Amino acid sequence: MCTAISYSAGEHYFGRTLDLEYTYGESVTVTPRKFPFFYRADQHQSDHYAIIGIAAVMDGYPLYYDAVNEYGLCMAGLNFTTDAVYHPNTHGMRNLAPYELIPWILGCCKTVAEAREELKMIQLTGTPFRADLPPAKLHWMISDGDESIVAEPMADGLHLYANPVGVLTNHPAFPYQMEHLTLYRNLSPKEEPCRFSDAIRFHATGRGMGAIGLPGDLSSTSRFVRAAFTALNASKPNENSEAVSQCFHILGAVEQTEGCVRLEQGLERSQYTVCVNADRGIYYCKTYRSHGVMAVSLRAENLDGNTLRSYPLIAYPLPTPINSN
Repeated sequence: MCTAISYSAGEHYFGRTLDLEYTYGESVTVTPRKFPFFYRADQHQSDHYAIIGIAAVMDGYPLYYDAVNEYGLCMAGLNFTTDAVYHPNTHGMRNLAPYELIPWILGCCKTVAEAREELKMIQLTGTPFRADLPPAKLHWMISDGDESIVAEPMADGLHLYANPVGVLTNHPAFPYQMEHLTLYRNLSPKEEPCRFSDAIRFHATGRGMGAIGLPGDLSSTSRFVRAAFTALNASKPNENSEAVSQCFHILGAVEQTEGCVRLEQGLERSQYTVCVNADRGIYYCKTYRSHGVMAVSLRAENLDGNTLRSYPLIAYPLPTPINSN
């Protein structure tokens, strides 16, 4: 289970948590413009926009979980296991496996508007990357500095939705999440007047009571509400370091603590949390075991190259007490 947000504070920021009980050794991976992407349906991109994001690199191929391209278009895939449906190759459509969607869209689109038009011609197929890696059932959020959309593969095709709150979690489908959000229309970051009755007046017993009713459980629908409320009401500092810190705090409201979601195959946790400054192409990332933040800049790389560059996620140790001998 995961949460993604789009957040504007002077510049555009895009962040997500990856909540799983396992890891594939992910890294911050830069794909330069000349790296050849070969697609299963006899398509290829030998020249495309440069991309930076979190990927598991297997057999020399970057399996991106989330990424941003050199023009600031951001994209993240989140688990959609209950509802996602893939289809056979269809004549006249651009047939892509799920793991190919992020490279294709970020490789050829500069804006959400361009991505929306490109997605209209895409058929998502059930083609696995390898026999031992079945296709992940996903849906995607795509954002730039002006808007966000959600793409969901369903039984009747790929559905595209405008995303005015800039948040995505997991199933159920996005329209339900937005409808469910209306149940919380009375939440407020302000201290609200008593509406219980004109016959009695209750006094506030503390701060933050306008948000009483904000769900605190770990379900997808509750995380959607909590992330939307937090992201939409959080202050928007103009200085980059403060905005990055704020982005991490927003995502901190939905991070998964190890042991609170227990599965037969293990304990789920937020394996990593990222915040990317999309305008500058800088990926900021921290792991579950570390609150130190690493940063990798797309623009510091040779973007006209043809070789992947990967930077393993760093788990910074706790600092030594400043008063130690």
